[in-house]
Amino acid sequence: MNDPSFAVPVWVWAAVTVGIGIMLAVDLLAHRDNHVIGFREAAIWSGVWIAIGLGFGLILWAWQGGEVSSTYYAGYLIEKALSIDNVFVFALVFSFFAVPDAYQHKVLFWGVIGALAARLVFIFVGAELLQVFFWTAYLFGAFLLWTGYKMAVSKDEEVHPDRNPIVRLVKKLIPTDPKFHGDKFFLRVNGKRVATLLFVVLVAIEATDLIFAVDSVAAVLAITTSTFLVWTANAFAVLGLRSLYFCLAGLLRRFAYLHYGLAVLLGFAGIKLILSETPVGKLPIPLTLGVIAGTITVSIAWSLIGTRNQPTDSDDDPARTGGGSGGGGTAPAPGQPGAPRRSDGKDGR
Repeated sequence: MNDPSFAVPVWVWAAVTVGIGIMLAVDLLAHRDNHVIGFREAAIWSGVWIAIGLGFGLILWAWQGGEVSSTYYAGYLIEKALSIDNVFVFALVFSFFAVPDAYQHKVLFWGVIGALAARLVFIFVGAELLQVFFWTAYLFGAFLLWTGYKMAVSKDEEVHPDRNPIVRLVKKLIPTDPKFHGDKFFLRVNGKRVATLLFVVLVAIEATDLIFAVDSVAAVLAITTSTFLVWTANAFAVLGLRSLYFCLAGLLRRFAYLHYGLAVLLGFAGIKLILSETPVGKLPIPLTLGVIAGTITVSIAWSLIGTRNQPTDSDDDPARTGGGSGGGGTAPAPGQPGAPRRSDGKDGR
């Protein structure tokens, strides 16, 4: 694949990693009191994370030029768009387990750390495979095409997060209390360490995110195999997931047709990846940016216009707008517009 070629010193990797760690620490300290996050606060934090992600692209432009910066922005945009699908699953999991609003941020915080770790592994493994074995581009491309197709045509099917194989395995291996105990993941009962229901929720979030990590990393690898660009695009997009969830949790029903746009993006990434190993070669970055931005804009506009008379979840759930600490924000029921979809073709992803 014909990628922007530039050397990334070790100190740059270290600086970015430390910077991400500092941002995570600041976010954790800002929410250490487990207060319920309202829309205004979430919107401000979302603006901060987006500004940081876009600002990093400007740093790349000043350091390496427009081609590298544009490549990063293409990866960042497609990952940001796919991250909206994560929000659907977060809402489903929190609604299924009735997670109190005040504890949702803590689950998402540790969930994001797990998501970053999983993506880092997939990035290096995937990039190495693409560099060493050219035919893996066809495999990854076919996977993205299949994922996009299943996302677009999947039939509605109810999903039970507690039946996830990883969740069931953890519950078998670790003694679990079927209740919430504040924001604790573990507690001691009769001298034994026992996992709380909040830990089970965290495992469910992490388990479902493994599916996201595969297709989102593959989609960005279709744009570039530069591990630094793929990692930073993923990292800066994922860092804002928590705030994005609290911004959109009450508006999920309004994104009824977004999955069609995401399906198009996955399919486009698959075609781009396959073409990169043919005489056609790699599609130009300006075209890639245009397709990504246009698809996101059209699918969101289509959703908002098509559901303009439909009430939001916040209209149905006073606890979401009133800041109650009872059950978590409601997710669209499976089969309803805006219900989450799985990359394997099932609702809830």
